Amino acid sequence: MAQTHRPSWLYLVVGGLSWPVLKTVFRYRAAGVENVPSEGGFVLAANHWSNFDPWPLGMAVFPHRFLRFMAKSELFWFPLSAVITAGGGFPVRRGQGDEQAMQTAVALAREGHAVVMFPEGTRRSKGLRKRREARWHSGAARIALEADVPLVPAGITGTDRLARLGPLRVRYGPPLELSDLAGLPIADAAREATERLRETIEELERTAP
Repeated sequence: MAQTHRPSWLYLVVGGLSWPVLKTVFRYRAAGVENVPSEGGFVLAANHWSNFDPWPLGMAVFPHRFLRFMAKSELFWFPLSAVITAGGGFPVRRGQGDEQAMQTAVALAREGHAVVMFPEGTRRSKGLRKRREARWHSGAARIALEADVPLVPAGITGTDRLARLGPLRVRYGPPLELSDLAGLPIADAAREATERLRETIEELERTAP
């Protein structure tokens, strides 16, 4: 049976305390939650506006799924490292093509974890969207393909307007169909899967509730 890992105590406390804020202050709404696997490992890939993006992504499936995500290695110093780990983070050396972090993500997905990835690589800058569209990274697709787990797309809006208390919206799409890529080299398969992912995420972002 596919394993589903439960949230840490900190994840539960923060989620429980922030849920009323999310619903009342930020008028949070999520659609397509039924597309998120209820058990077993998967990769959840979304557009990236803010460091707060994992918050609305995770709350629609809270407390049933414990989202794991990469966090820059510079943040892993005691006691902050314990807090980040309890919150779902694991270290990555940004800008260095961190193969260890990728293999950690693959292992987590295989073990039944929900791994969050942002294929844009870093937070999107206002006014630079068109220039950044061609720079999507294939890591999310590669992790899903290597771990043989679903690749679930999601579109987020509103996390770039938190200071103005704008509404937060998330739409999850069905897992991408990738079975036709099985015979390709992993690099080629990941590139093709990433193109499908980019088109799907952009559509989900446009149609977020």
